[in-house]
Amino acid sequence: MADPAITKLLQTTMDAMAVGSLYALIALGYTMVYGILRFINFAHSDIFMLGAWVSFVLARALGWAAPGAVAPVWAGPFAIVFVMVTCGALGFTIERLAYRPLRSAPRINVLITAIGVSLLLENVGQLPAAFGTQPQRMPTLLPDVALAEVGGVILRSVDLTVIGVAVVLMLVLEWVIYNTKLGLAMRAVSTDTRVAALMGIPVDRVISTTFVIGSSLAAAAGFLAAMKYPGLNQPAHSTWVLLGLKAFVAAVIGGIGNLRGAVAGGLLIGVVELFGAAYLSPHLRDVYVFSLLIAVLLFRPAGLLGQATVEKV
Repeated sequence: MADPAITKLLQTTMDAMAVGSLYALIALGYTMVYGILRFINFAHSDIFMLGAWVSFVLARALGWAAPGAVAPVWAGPFAIVFVMVTCGALGFTIERLAYRPLRSAPRINVLITAIGVSLLLENVGQLPAAFGTQPQRMPTLLPDVALAEVGGVILRSVDLTVIGVAVVLMLVLEWVIYNTKLGLAMRAVSTDTRVAALMGIPVDRVISTTFVIGSSLAAAAGFLAAMKYPGLNQPAHSTWVLLGLKAFVAAVIGGIGNLRGAVAGGLLIGVVELFGAAYLSPHLRDVYVFSLLIAVLLFRPAGLLGQATVEKV
């Protein structure tokens, strides 16, 4: 018979890795946009929300959400690709219509616009023609079966899929950034936009691509979150905002603008939140996250993997 303490430790670790992987995917979008444009896209958490809700609408349209319906084996891969493409296109549209005209405007203008875009997406999502105001339950589009038992913890396929897909997407992004011409162009634009433009790099295209990639990753996180936690709150519910805010905290803790820092910050946030809830108090799980943020800002303002910058005046 498994030791209850070991079982609790292993179960908490599994949950922390799954939740941390979701935070890391969302945090990558925050840190990519900040690394290039030096502003926080506060509408990013709503892209995460749309990833979950668009996958539900797709499942309902194809009959997978009907009572007693069983989704085919290809439903999960098809749905995640669909929501990534859809939200990637939305990210491109937001950058083109809302942010590009303000690229040379004061930062406060862009910040207010980002908040406005976030509120727009939330309120449009509540319209009856969109997602409505009622919570829904996400149908099972990924296999959820027991694969093995380790230390009294049953390893379920949906948990391993969430972690595995998140790791694959993060590795693909890492390869794109550091091994392709697109990644080289992104790094050049993040260093100096004007010099990159003088060197012949299509800055507008690179920035748009950054928004597309970041939005696609957030949408994938939304789909995976809906698979692990199938209860979908209405689009304007504070849960979505809080999840996005925690992902932003993960990006700051890891070092805003640093991709590997965003991944490390996301996993660290997941560990702190889940272990704090399991071993201290579940009612203070948000307190643990933001306490860690305050501690990092006090002792390492640039983040765990970030580098301090010196501005000449």
